[in-house]
Amino acid sequence: MAAEIHSRPQSSRPVLLSKIEGHQDAVTAALLIPKEDGVITASEDRTIRVWLKRDSGQYWPSIYHTMASPCSAMAYHHDSRRIFVGQDNGAVMEFHVSEDFNKMNFIKTYPAHQNRVSAIIFSLATEWVISTGYDKCVSWMCTRSGNMLGRHFFTSWASCLQYDFDTQYAFVGDCSGHITLLKLEQNTCSVITTLKGHEGSVTCLWWDPIQRLLFSGASDNSIIMWDIGGRKGRTLLLQGHHDKVQSLCYLQLTRQLVSCSSDGGIAVWNMDVSREEAPQWLESDSCQKCEQPFFWNIKQMWDTKTLGLRQHHCRKCGQAVCGKCSSKRSTYPVMGFEFQVRVCDSCYESIKDEDRTSLATFHEGKHNISHMSMDVARGLMVTCGTDRIVKIWDMTPVVGCSLATGFSPH
Repeated sequence: MAAEIHSRPQSSRPVLLSKIEGHQDAVTAALLIPKEDGVITASEDRTIRVWLKRDSGQYWPSIYHTMASPCSAMAYHHDSRRIFVGQDNGAVMEFHVSEDFNKMNFIKTYPAHQNRVSAIIFSLATEWVISTGYDKCVSWMCTRSGNMLGRHFFTSWASCLQYDFDTQYAFVGDCSGHITLLKLEQNTCSVITTLKGHEGSVTCLWWDPIQRLLFSGASDNSIIMWDIGGRKGRTLLLQGHHDKVQSLCYLQLTRQLVSCSSDGGIAVWNMDVSREEAPQWLESDSCQKCEQPFFWNIKQMWDTKTLGLRQHHCRKCGQAVCGKCSSKRSTYPVMGFEFQVRVCDSCYESIKDEDRTSLATFHEGKHNISHMSMDVARGLMVTCGTDRIVKIWDMTPVVGCSLATGFSPH
C-alpha cells in the first residue's frame, strides 16, 4: 500500500519520506493527522481513507469508506475529530473518527450545493460548515441543526475558500479571477470588497490571521500577496511557477510561503525581505522611449511616414515600449520575477548583479500536485494529485527546523 523511502540526502531539498498508493482515481485532498503518523485522503474513486503508519514503516488503511459520489474536497478538525467531505453531487457529509483512528461514524449530510463542492472550512466556535461550489455560491450551514443559514452567489464557479475565525470574514476565489471578501452573519452576509489582479481562475487561497496577509494562486501561474491589514492595500506579485498554482501555505514563524503547482513544482518563497510592488502598466499611443508610433496610431504613422510598431511593457517600470527598446530580459526577484521577463533597456542597465539573486528555492515533486497541506509543527508536507499517489515530505531542510512554536492551526 505504501513504500517508506529510506534515503535522506544531506541537501536543502524536501526529503521524500513515504509514498502511499492504492486509490483508483485522482486524490483530491490529503491531510496529515496532527501528532499522529497518519494521513486522511479523499478521492475521485468515491472513497475516504485513513492511513496509519505501521511498525514496518509503511502506511496501511485503517479506515476505508465508500461514498455515494466522487469526493472533491475535505476538512478535518482534529480537536473534535470531525471530518467533512464535499462531493461531486454537491453534498457535504460529516463523520466522527474514533480516538484510535480505526473507526469512522457517519453524523449527517448537508445539502450545501447543487454542483461539485470545491472547498470546505469548519468553524467550531459558530458550529458552521462553510463551503464553496461549482454552483457559483458560498454557503454556510449549522452543524447542530443541519439547516442552511445563508448563501451568496457569484457570476462564476466559486473555486476556493479561506476564513478568518475571529472576524467571520470569508475570502472566496472564483474562476473569473476575482476574490470576494464577505462578512458572514447568522442568516445574511455583506460584500466588503472584491480583489482583482489575476488573469486566470483563482485556484487556491491562504489567509494568515496574524499578519493579516492573503495569498492567492491562480491558473495564470502567478501568486499575489494582498496586504489586507495594511492601510495602503499593498499587493506583491510572485512569478516562478510554470504551471497553475494549486496549493499555498504561509509559515508565519519563518516568514516563508510554500507553493505547489500542477506540474509538480514546489517553491519556497522568502517573504522576510523588503519586496517591491510590480508597477501598473502604462498606456501610450507611441513608445515611451523612442516615441515611434504603435500600429493603431494612424495619425502619427501618416505624419512620420513610418510603420506602426507592436506595444510591449517593461515589467520593472511599467512603461509602454517597442520591441527594439525592450530587447533585454532579466530576472528581478525583489519584484517577484524569478524567471527572465521583458525589461526596457534603461531598466536593464539599472539592475545590478545582486538584484538578480533569487529570493525563492524551487524543487521537483515529481508527480502531478492538485493539493498540498502541511503539519507546520513537525515540518511535514503531504501532496497528492491525478496520478493517484500521495507523497509525504520532510520540509525541515528547506524551511528550517524550529517551527514548533508560534504556529496556531485553524
